[in-house]
Amino acid sequence: MPFRFGVVTLTESPQAFVRARIRLEDGREAEGAAAELLAPKWFDKNPALTNEDNFNQLRDSLASARESYLAGGANTAWGHSRAHYRPGLVASYGPALIDRAVLDALCRAQGLSFYRAVQANAAGLEAFEGIDLPAFAATLKPAASIAARHTVGLVDPIVAADQTQRVNDGLPETLEEVVARYGHRHFKLKVGGDAAADVERLAAIGSVLDRIPEPYYASLDGNEQYDDVDGVIELWRRIEADARLARLAASVIFIEQPIKRQNALAREISKLAALKAVIIDESDDSLEAFPRARSLGYTGVSSKTCKGLYKSLINRARCARWNKQAGAARYFMSGEDLTIQPGLALQQDLALVSLLGLTHLERNGHHYVNGMAGLPEPEQGRFLAAHPDLYERSHGAVRVRIAGGKLAIGSLDCPGFASGAMPEWDSMRSVEMGTKRWASAS
Repeated sequence: MPFRFGVVTLTESPQAFVRARIRLEDGREAEGAAAELLAPKWFDKNPALTNEDNFNQLRDSLASARESYLAGGANTAWGHSRAHYRPGLVASYGPALIDRAVLDALCRAQGLSFYRAVQANAAGLEAFEGIDLPAFAATLKPAASIAARHTVGLVDPIVAADQTQRVNDGLPETLEEVVARYGHRHFKLKVGGDAAADVERLAAIGSVLDRIPEPYYASLDGNEQYDDVDGVIELWRRIEADARLARLAASVIFIEQPIKRQNALAREISKLAALKAVIIDESDDSLEAFPRARSLGYTGVSSKTCKGLYKSLINRARCARWNKQAGAARYFMSGEDLTIQPGLALQQDLALVSLLGLTHLERNGHHYVNGMAGLPEPEQGRFLAAHPDLYERSHGAVRVRIAGGKLAIGSLDCPGFASGAMPEWDSMRSVEMGTKRWASAS
């Protein structure tokens, strides 16, 4: 199914995989892995670039990071990350993937789960900005389940009458069907930058969500569609003034990156922040971004593995410190990323946000892709066998299992970075790009 977010409607995309082999001081060796979709028009939204241009930007980031990491000397996992850190969403994509593969290998070499490795500081975390990261990491505790926040895209059908053509594969397609099938109580609602049109779209969504007897919770994602803070304030005022949106408005817990990145951190947003908490997502392009955003009135930041697992740890520690200083739970992190696919990418992101203490996260890449149907059957079987709480076999493929709006993730507490299975590497195809070779899902 197609998905529209911001300026792009996505129908297909390759996924990149990294394998890293490490050798410890005592001579032990181990291999780890990570995966991430090469999502177009998020890292760089320049309309002059094609999707293939965006893919190649991220491939170049991976190639550059590979050369940099291989040229480095002996170091800890954290030390390698700090040594090769690069600001910028595109630039940090490659290092973020390699960091996860390296940490996966370290966990496997030492027989530790990701959770235990972070708590015991196997990665060699050091103090940052005066924060004792090892001490903070030791306090983190994962949960056995987490609520899935379902994203409603700008072209997603709300009810059956909105559809001109159905996939008809037995899986839910409309928002109405999604709620009935999965039992979601957390939602992420995309807005498009036209306040009047956004209100009407939200009213249609609210007509479905308001049928849920229990409390539900929502976030509004602007995907940089508004030029400035005044436009977002106007949207929120219209939402509050519309009787059809009374319950939905009361259910909104935060607004995500509504302002274009070139303007988002150009001026303070205190007037909007007084109405509703606001987080940065695309503007979180460096380790300095969240403190800068905080000074302008933002109180939250997203966690995304494509931006770096250590950055998420740092930002979570910052929230804890700032909240202690404020004497209130004012600053927070949210789990975002709807494009993540089943397997390594999904599991590593779930494990990270669970350890950070998040209780819900955006998680519905499965809604637009037919589960693991594109993967070899033996690979599907291995992931299902290793993680029977997270996956199920239905409608001809292994896919994510959501019950009561939640994902069961207890099985991620296993040796390695949240995966008891590995991809079938021989089934992937290599893609020529200049002098470089790329591996991607076939």
